[in-house]
Amino acid sequence: MFFQFFDELRAARIPVTLKEYLALMDALSKDVIDLKVEDFYYLSRTALVKDERNLDKFDRVFGHVFKGLEGLDASLLAQIPEEWLKALTEKFLSEEEKKQIEALGGWEKLMETLKQRLEEQKKRHEGGSKMIGSGGTSPFGNSGYNPEGVRIGQDKSRHGKAVKVWDKREYKNLDDSVELGTRNIKVALRRLRKWAREGAEVELDLPGTIKDTASKGYLDLKLVPERHNTVKVLLFFDIGGSMDAHIKLCEELFSAAKTEFKHMDFYYFHNCLYESVWKDNRRRHAEKIQTWDVLHKYPHDYKIVFVGDATMSPYEITYPGGSVEHWNEEAGALWLDRVVQIYEHCVWLNPVAQKHWDYTPSIGLISQILNGRMFPLTLGGLDAAMRELNR
Repeated sequence: MFFQFFDELRAARIPVTLKEYLALMDALSKDVIDLKVEDFYYLSRTALVKDERNLDKFDRVFGHVFKGLEGLDASLLAQIPEEWLKALTEKFLSEEEKKQIEALGGWEKLMETLKQRLEEQKKRHEGGSKMIGSGGTSPFGNSGYNPEGVRIGQDKSRHGKAVKVWDKREYKNLDDSVELGTRNIKVALRRLRKWAREGAEVELDLPGTIKDTASKGYLDLKLVPERHNTVKVLLFFDIGGSMDAHIKLCEELFSAAKTEFKHMDFYYFHNCLYESVWKDNRRRHAEKIQTWDVLHKYPHDYKIVFVGDATMSPYEITYPGGSVEHWNEEAGALWLDRVVQIYEHCVWLNPVAQKHWDYTPSIGLISQILNGRMFPLTLGGLDAAMRELNR
């Protein structure tokens, strides 16, 4: 059964190695969990899944192999340890409750009856004792009470005594195509790292301590500075207009970047980069900063990240005076090209779904200026952008 689990994980393109599988088997042999399917689910997920994007795939495979009714047949049941089934069907009832609720006769009978009820039932039921519904003593449904039942469509157990749980997958659709949350952004940004030891000597240098202790004949502790991520990042956020629909996502990206990068600064612009940017949107017209001053302030080893939907009139990019807010003496394309010429590592993150890019000429123009280094603001896109910046 466990070999089948391993094979199906590999078939689902989850990168599970033999070493991880053996680690799981070792944990099971040492009885680190109780004989509960839920405990095994969390243990196996921890041991076998190393990338959050594969969590939904794992849930589907696990559901098919261990708890999915679609794949539950006699041959599979024969492979399930008897102790697991006993643990799953354990009751916590008083004698009076046992008399009130009659069990259906074990797992096989329960599954057979559930199949029949699914075929018979044509409408919603509440408070009953037979059909699939809520708030009753039927063994099928949610928010009711039957110790030997199947919970269907309830986000959590009220009594913790159902034999089988049919809940939505916790990480449904967590893959390369979905937009990000702050936690997932942090995971993706961690690809952009360059470690160096900085500051006071506060960490134990174990190899150095062993070497010096062995050579001198007495304990000689060696300390080294703490390691820090020395990557320097400069963010330019498009703000206002069509970007209002992406404020939450930009806030999450900004929050994650502040956490991950010690050396990070940011500026705002609108639609396209021109001769000035700003730090405070409330005073954007009164406290502008010259773009030339920004380009002179930050050395060429900074990683530049533009965040914007690149959705505007092409004239705003290609012509002087094209800006919708002021008269720009030089075209926005010229300013973007200056950034590309100064900074070797430069990308543009676009919150618009990539399938729509071809319908907006301005997106193509900006992508061309950045030599094709425009990426969608999804897990896969952000991962590719961080790889580009690391080149």
